[in-house]
Order: sequence, then C-alpha cells, then structure tokens
Amino acid sequence: MRDLQLTVPASAGPVNILRGIDLDVAAGEAVGIVGPSGSGKTSLLMVLAGLERASGGSVQVAGHELTRMNEDTLARLRREHVGIVFQAFHLMASMTALENVAVPLELAGVADAMARAEASLKAVGLGHRLTHLPGQLSGGEQQRVALARAFAPRPRLLLADEPTGNLDRATGAAVMDLLFDLRAQAGTTLLLITHDAGLAARCSRIVSLADGRVV
Repeated sequence: MRDLQLTVPASAGPVNILRGIDLDVAAGEAVGIVGPSGSGKTSLLMVLAGLERASGGSVQVAGHELTRMNEDTLARLRREHVGIVFQAFHLMASMTALENVAVPLELAGVADAMARAEASLKAVGLGHRLTHLPGQLSGGEQQRVALARAFAPRPRLLLADEPTGNLDRATGAAVMDLLFDLRAQAGTTLLLITHDAGLAARCSRIVSLADGRVV
C-alpha cells in the first residue's frame, strides 16, 4: 500500500477514513491490525479485498494493482487469491455446511469442488456435520464452516475481521488455534483485525491504526 486513501460522502461532508497509509506485508507473514473503533481497520480490509474502492494511492495484492481493476476483475482476484472471515459468519441459511463451502469453489470452476469442500470441513473437525444447516450448528461450528470456506480455495491472502467477536472466550480460542494452524500449514499471508492484544501478539508483527493512519 502506498499513500492509500479512502474518502466517503456523508450528509455533513466527505469523511476521510484512510489518510495515506503506507504498508508492506510479505508473503506468508501474519500481521495483526489493532486500533480503536473508527480508526479504519475494517475499511482497510475492505479495500484490500476489493470490496471498497480506494479514493487515492496504490494497493497491490499478489502483484495485482487493485485501483486499476473493474468489478469483474476484482471478483476474480478475490475468488483466486483472497479468503475472508468476518465476525458474522455469513453462511447461506438454506445450504448445508458442505454446500456453503463447495458453492464458491463450483463458481470458480474447481472440478473437484465437493471433494475439496469435504476435505476442508474435515480439516476443521466438521466431517460429521457435512449435511447440517447453519441453524443446526453452534456459533463455533458456524465459524469453522466459514474458515473451511475461506481456506478451501487455497488463498494466498486471508483477511480476518474480528473472527471471534460473536463467540465465547473458550470457543473463540479454539477457532483461533485452528485458524493459525491452517495458516501455518498453507503458508497463507494473514491480516487479522482484533481488539484482543493476546491474539495480536500471536502474529509476527502488529500494525496500529489511529484516525486512518499507521501509528
């Protein structure tokens, strides 16, 4: 990221959310992103995911300049290179755990989508829950399905935004152990937004944001 800026319109006038961020993250690195509410953490991840368009500056992911891409190209980049795990699980309520993981793979044209989805769910300890709907799963199990979905395409970059925010402490700790184990096995680059200092400390580096800037 070079002089990365994000300004959004508001009734009282434009709001500067990201104010010139310069940051390099190496392949395979785990970086914790911390800072007070409103500091721009989630907005930064949304720009990196191509879900929010930067207002200025440059951002490159896996060698691709996001600011020059149209929506279709950004969607392809996400599909091929980026996994995302949010605080809310964002599972399709009418689909089984297996279908929730397999459908994105099928949309990406992966030939063995169902087999890879099943293997990904087994890797997070849910081989016995393949045919369960999200409403039949606990919060921790739903977040593990979300992890399986994020890792199944074998992304080069994983963006995680407060992934334990809706879980109790014990369940959240188990989910994070799993996330770090999967990341280490795959060599995936991780950017983790968290308010938990202990979680941030598990990353190889911590970046603090305040008022839209790296401090």
